[in-house]
Amino acid sequence: MWLESTAADHAGHAARRGQDHRVGRRALARAQKRADEEGATIVWVDESGVYLLPLAVRTWAPRGQTPLLRVPLTRDHLSAISAITLDGRLFLQVRKDNYDGEAVVRFLRVLLRKLSGKVLLIWDGSPIHHGQVVNEFLSAGAAKRLQLEQLPGYAPDLNPDEGIWNYLKRVELGNVCATNLADLRHRLRRAAVRVRHKPDVIRACSRQCGYLL
Repeated sequence: MWLESTAADHAGHAARRGQDHRVGRRALARAQKRADEEGATIVWVDESGVYLLPLAVRTWAPRGQTPLLRVPLTRDHLSAISAITLDGRLFLQVRKDNYDGEAVVRFLRVLLRKLSGKVLLIWDGSPIHHGQVVNEFLSAGAAKRLQLEQLPGYAPDLNPDEGIWNYLKRVELGNVCATNLADLRHRLRRAAVRVRHKPDVIRACSRQCGYLL
């Protein structure tokens, strides 16, 4: 039996991450080229949890007066799914329960109504993204317009929608103390509206991931 050191484990994981990252970039570059040739809209999708407990971020305050956030300690949260396009559009849905295959398909239906022509959708390898419900949706006719591309493992930085969630939580909702989940839902939707009016921010997330605009 061979035992590897922790350092060797870390080196192995880093090597796999680097390899996945390079393979992922080449695959996505081919997908982007194919989408350009077919006139398809490229969409990145990601799910996220938005918690009632606020995300504390650095802010301004009078000298000697440390700002305080007074909120009950809770793990209550909303589940959300979003999609962004290369030209700076944002789509978002929110629900109380965790997302499953059926909820994902409902979001895909909305995307196909909002977007014209073919759609190349890129997301991670979550089981809810390639389960029976999604496959049946594709087989029922959605595959004529919708193509799904899976991001490689170890490469979340290839999904610019991750950057949008970081911006929503840290910039738009940082230090926000919602009173309950209904208030949080309202604030999240308002934050999404503000981001929709900032297409440069959305496009910047795609550039940060190395995609051509």
